Amino acid sequence: MRVLHTSDWHLGRAFHRVNMLEAQAEFIGHLVTTAREHAVDAVLVSGDVYDRAVPPLAAVELFDDALHRLADLGVPTVMISGNHDSARRLGVGAGLIDRAGIHLRTEPSACGTPVVLSDAHGDVAFYGLPYLEPALVKDEFGVLKPGHEAVLAAAMDRVRADLATRARGTRSVVLAHAFVTGGQASDSERDITIGGVAAVPAGVFDGVDYAALGHLHGCQTITERVRYSGSPLPYSFSEAGHRKSMWLVDLGADGTLTAERIDCPVPRALARIRGPLEDLLADPALARHEQAWVEATLTDPVRPADPMARLTARFPHTLSLVFDPERAPDDPSVSYAARLADRSDQQIAEDFVAHVRGAGPDERERTVLRDAFDAVRADATVREVAR
Repeated sequence: MRVLHTSDWHLGRAFHRVNMLEAQAEFIGHLVTTAREHAVDAVLVSGDVYDRAVPPLAAVELFDDALHRLADLGVPTVMISGNHDSARRLGVGAGLIDRAGIHLRTEPSACGTPVVLSDAHGDVAFYGLPYLEPALVKDEFGVLKPGHEAVLAAAMDRVRADLATRARGTRSVVLAHAFVTGGQASDSERDITIGGVAAVPAGVFDGVDYAALGHLHGCQTITERVRYSGSPLPYSFSEAGHRKSMWLVDLGADGTLTAERIDCPVPRALARIRGPLEDLLADPALARHEQAWVEATLTDPVRPADPMARLTARFPHTLSLVFDPERAPDDPSVSYAARLADRSDQQIAEDFVAHVRGAGPDERERTVLRDAFDAVRADATVREVAR
């Protein structure tokens, strides 16, 4: 069984001020061409089809075009909702679309009901685990304390229970949208932390032949059988070092697995350059970045005049300009934003408590703060999905 594993399309998303819809359409064309030329048996899309719960019309039209092209190709597609998607909206018409070979899996209750495809060696069961927001699915899975590991483990128990009822030799593939321990995050992923914990161990997927993951935007191998495809396009400058690709996975008769990366077309390279403005304008080594999308970090002690205009004269596709004067961390002129950089909401709140009363929160108070942040984030998720 040959499958093409992709995820995190984020249709409708822009890259800074650049509209990415044309690049996303080019990727869809590349996906269809790859599926045809490599004689793929199934396409897997592991969540975050859209960038937000209510996507713009142009993004919906592109998604519709993708479904038609995949259906016309006759290649079955299994697709789950991610944390950026509205599961209810994405799942509208799933029963009807299913007849065209496009299998949308957006209901947590259906985790143990696979899409079963066959090849010359027998059946392969594809289990779609949509993004499981712990606060929203804890009752469905009967977990006492909502957390990512608990709900995902409960969903996988259903997968293994169903698999145990199937014919001996049935191979299995799970699609999931989660942050798995060992994965490398980037700046463009939405925080899914619950109770101070975002990651789940890779061992939660034990017992299946392949776990096709979504959520993290870098293509990466957690274990030989647990992989992220990453996003097909860059959505933040933290992805400047990424090689955007999909996994072409061959699943043998006995469950043996081989995987090959298929590169995706990227409209323009990314570059992060740093230093005093005059050095950036004069350094011949930076000539290779002159046609890239550029994030420039200026380290001049005093903000220079007209920096963006001067940068774009050499780097016409400069999209982000950051000022980071090289100063000691305790320098009073360091900005408030700089002092808060890379600190979580929980850490900032704890720092505030320490500032106003002279001592940080104890463990009970940390728990209260953590629960409050979790409740606000869960409420925001409910409100977005209900829009």
